Amino acid sequence: MGWQELTVSSDALRGNPLGDPHERPLFVWTPPNYDAEPDRQFPSIYLLHSMTGQARSWFNVSPFAPGFADEVDALGLEAVIVVVDGFTALGGAQWIDSAAIGDYGRYLCEDVVEFVDDTFRTFPKAGHRGIAGKSSGGFGAMTWALLRPDLFGGVATHAGDALFDVTLAAEFAPAAQTLRNLYDSSFDLFWDDFRSGRPVLENRTDPLLQNVWAVSAAFSTSADGTVSLPFHIDTGAIVPEVFEHWLARDPVRLAASHGETLAALRAIWIDAGRNDEYYLDLGAVAFHEAVLSAGVLPASLRFELFDGGHRGLNRRFLLSLPFLASRLI
Repeated sequence: MGWQELTVSSDALRGNPLGDPHERPLFVWTPPNYDAEPDRQFPSIYLLHSMTGQARSWFNVSPFAPGFADEVDALGLEAVIVVVDGFTALGGAQWIDSAAIGDYGRYLCEDVVEFVDDTFRTFPKAGHRGIAGKSSGGFGAMTWALLRPDLFGGVATHAGDALFDVTLAAEFAPAAQTLRNLYDSSFDLFWDDFRSGRPVLENRTDPLLQNVWAVSAAFSTSADGTVSLPFHIDTGAIVPEVFEHWLARDPVRLAASHGETLAALRAIWIDAGRNDEYYLDLGAVAFHEAVLSAGVLPASLRFELFDGGHRGLNRRFLLSLPFLASRLI
């Protein structure tokens, strides 16, 4: 059957604080023999995009090169591939629940998984279900593989957000400096300018401030939706009691307290470019070390620092997807 575009209606996203749509596009790829073997069930693998990404972005094309969708076709995997949409008015939600953004964790783990299992002949068991992502999508993949072993039995992370005190914290001082110089130390003024209709994300300051605020809205928001910054806006110095909420979400820390879950996973793929602009290669190394400490067997684990940076990560899925599919069968 190949690729299909469907729409999933999410109870979790209905009435979300940002007014983002609760009906989302969902792209599903089924194996070449899906129709020919009507009594057969297949593993499933869920793909999570990065911050500011959208499900449709996986289908962008470039001149003189095959698109990602065509390259997945060429793999001929024996698995159902599911491309999930997690775009928000802030650019993303880190794929978790937030009182300021919406319940994107519940949307993924309940609404999307249930819809796929009800619509396609997938194995409805964790041992046959994988999750993979890049950048913030890699964070989401690591998070739910660790926290929902009842749902996912394999994970792939490509330059996923991790080791927050080294990686994400590196943005605090530049953000404070930029806010002071351009926006009178006010995120409200930044968002007013960002949404004024001018071109956005064309320079370093736009994605820096957008990402810092979006991640703050995901990681350090009170029950009433109030967002707390993990740093002092005038100096960039860390606010420990707020940053602790971030660190509690760090996959490196989660891995240390979920060793049994890691050891039970059927497949773990970790990689990053050795020149990642956000130092997420260091996060990959730290997460890999935590996985090894859990006693994960080499046959279940792949780790690589490849030549490159944070761009062009889609091609890494062409390596991790066959690995996951072969282990989740």
